[in-house]
Amino acid sequence: MTTTDRRRVLGGLAAALSLSVAPSVLLAQQPQAQPQPQNAAPQPRFGFEDVQRKAREIAALAYEPAPALPEALAKLDFDAWRDIRFRPERAFLAQNGSPFRMQMFHPGFLFHRPVTVNVVREGVPTPVPYAANLFDYGKVKFEKPLPVNLGFAGFRLHYPLNDPRVLDELISFIGASYFRVLGRGQRYGLSARGLALGSGTGSEEFPVFREFWVESPVADAERVVVHALLDSPSLTGAYRFAIYPDLDTVVDLSATLFPRKPIEKFGLAPLTSMFLTGENDRRSFDDYRMELHDSDGLMIHSGSGEWIWRPLRNPRQQAISSFVDRNIRGFGLMQRDRIFEHYQDLDLTYELRPSYWIEPQGEWGEGVVELIEMATTDETNDNIAAFWAPKTPLEPGREFSFAYKLTAMLDSTDLHPGGRVINTYQAKPKALGSGEPVTDGARRFIVDFAGGDLDYHLKQPEKVEIVPSIAYGRIDRAFIVPNRKTEGFRAFIDVVVEPGQIAEMRAFLKSGNKTLTETWSYPWRAELKEPPAPQQPAQQPPAEPQPTQQPAQQPAKE
Repeated sequence: MTTTDRRRVLGGLAAALSLSVAPSVLLAQQPQAQPQPQNAAPQPRFGFEDVQRKAREIAALAYEPAPALPEALAKLDFDAWRDIRFRPERAFLAQNGSPFRMQMFHPGFLFHRPVTVNVVREGVPTPVPYAANLFDYGKVKFEKPLPVNLGFAGFRLHYPLNDPRVLDELISFIGASYFRVLGRGQRYGLSARGLALGSGTGSEEFPVFREFWVESPVADAERVVVHALLDSPSLTGAYRFAIYPDLDTVVDLSATLFPRKPIEKFGLAPLTSMFLTGENDRRSFDDYRMELHDSDGLMIHSGSGEWIWRPLRNPRQQAISSFVDRNIRGFGLMQRDRIFEHYQDLDLTYELRPSYWIEPQGEWGEGVVELIEMATTDETNDNIAAFWAPKTPLEPGREFSFAYKLTAMLDSTDLHPGGRVINTYQAKPKALGSGEPVTDGARRFIVDFAGGDLDYHLKQPEKVEIVPSIAYGRIDRAFIVPNRKTEGFRAFIDVVVEPGQIAEMRAFLKSGNKTLTETWSYPWRAELKEPPAPQQPAQQPPAEPQPTQQPAQQPAKE
């Protein structure tokens, strides 16, 4: 798996294409359903079962790659492709007083596989035909007309999310099986995907959504339903998205997979994000901004009820962390740090990037939450991935169904009642200015816990203790001190690890038999000691020049 500049493309989309306009100027352009003959038997209403049937039929056939895109579109660079904009006044879904609108993305640049988009009205699906007059092509000119059956790169839905008078982008589907969704007051950051295949193995496969069905919402609808057909050389899939816009927008997703071949490793509810630098992982780079990330941690609610916080890193080489579990209750890539001064970016507003929290519906059995961290030197690269990898592989002829709820949120403090990690720092394990030697492979980790009942326990801090543990290393000392600034506690953990070895550390706070906080989890590799440089023969210092004057005589004693 390699980093991708896809987030640069999507970031540009947000800037160039997010045209929030008043609903009064959006005129519906609805594909017309074919009239039914009089006395004809009513057609069955389109539903998720139809997508499942189509996916099942396609899975029995060989995979068909996408047809080649016209050369004029395939050679577009990012700036030229971005200049092609959907005309807001041609938006779909406005009939019947619906509060939702749909706009299309034009094929080109990186988006070579056109997709079919259908609108389902009164139970009847009708394809949205490509038409050049749906778009403003700006400065882009073509020598000859584009094909009438071109299709689209994807689409996005708008809704009065932040202001009842203004339509804001709610969710977008573009590129492979990627989608991004927003709640109130949020700005695009991380992405979700329909499925991950072979992530972290060096031979990742990217399934694509090749066809969509968007159910036309009724007047005053509080949700919109989207169906999608997934396809790849290894499998097909039928997906249903029920999208509920709100302060925390919720997407209820259900899917059925139809394998074409055996699949050992696949990821459910995959999330993709960016972490360049944060307080726990300092990098030397020439920038005025101290932190740059869409997400700063992986949060897990295990099947046993334990809450785990794993700060994200930008490693020197790809690193994979696995959290073994059974019937996991939830996980997500979270952006906890909401303080503007930590980012100082007026345009990119990292403090407003959403967290995506995944809650499985039903039991997911045995498996692992897998976290993949890749090295990056650029904030335009997505270098973080997280997903649930089931233990049982997929087999041809055996359908696999799953469901989960994705919530896009800014404030995640209500997810669990206990204290949580708000900062992780590293330092040499010695006092400032101390001359004490530092052992090779020694490191100090400083962790701030706050929230929950920790402010209550500050009144009797001696009753609170830290419970640390380490694998592949040793803990020299661990202690906590009250942190009045955060109304919590600051933990200090000094570890020693063999140079070159990776240690896995964990720690939480408790009072008596009561656990007060989530579990902090962090891996750390002790750097190999640099071999001493070869010694050069010592050179004799040049002789000091001799004085040309006689030394002064000693004064006579009185």
